[in-house]
Amino acid sequence: MTVDEAVVEGDWEYRRLQLPPGVSRRAAATQLAIHAEFAGWELSTVRLYSDGTRRVWLRRKRTAALAGLPGVIV
Repeated sequence: MTVDEAVVEGDWEYRRLQLPPGVSRRAAATQLAIHAEFAGWELSTVRLYSDGTRRVWLRRKRTAALAGLPGVIV
């Protein structure tokens, strides 16, 4: 799994994940559920490419507590 730096747009923070072709749908769902449960991310966009790669955009509302931790996946 590849994680890009967060992008801030207004009140939202976005992060792109890239899941390799060998990751099953169930494993991908589990990874995304962990990000949602423990770090407050929600699913914004999913793109499935013909080679099996998934590019996922996650988003979360920016808060004062998270604003001081750039680049840290909390």
